[in-house]
Amino acid sequence: MQLSDVEQHIVIVVYCSALIPLALIIALSFAKKISKHDLGLYIAGFLICALGWEIWFTYGLVDGQAVEARRSAALNAAIPQNINWLLNSLADAAICMIGLIVIKRLIGYKALQQWSWPAFVLLSVWFIGQNLYVELMVYHGQLHVDTQLSWAPLVPTGPWFNPVLFSIADRTATLQGQVSWLIMTPLFYGLILKTYRNIPAK
Repeated sequence: MQLSDVEQHIVIVVYCSALIPLALIIALSFAKKISKHDLGLYIAGFLICALGWEIWFTYGLVDGQAVEARRSAALNAAIPQNINWLLNSLADAAICMIGLIVIKRLIGYKALQQWSWPAFVLLSVWFIGQNLYVELMVYHGQLHVDTQLSWAPLVPTGPWFNPVLFSIADRTATLQGQVSWLIMTPLFYGLILKTYRNIPAK
């Protein structure tokens, strides 16, 4: 039971994208280099993604296949099902924080306090772009058209309406694979606006 080269890459990406940002957030928190508002957004991002789709996808709770049924025994041993949702949700929270940082740096602080179409578009491009990379490059073996993901609160179309959006070689991007981050974009941006609305710029 040995990991293939592709599976080794998946394991490295999954653990690094979850644990490195978490370690950084913890270190910054102890050093008081991250605001309580941004820490709150990181935690909120984690909870929304975990409860919104990651737990449902991992266990196949509603008409879906559990992640163990969608990957090899070697990969299941390297990333046990019971921590799969946790690692993915931590990585999702990091993606949310990168989106926040990108808005701060490229659009400006004002876009954190009142609606900005450039900020919203930028966040959309980041969220959807990274998710397309995940579906097409990282998890394509677990998310291809022959597998079935669970319905989830932020994936209201479920497995019942899941057209292929486009294909690249033998890799497909589907509606079910993308809709969670489509919904997450206005949800997280709204959370940013609510969090920052009354915080004075530094």
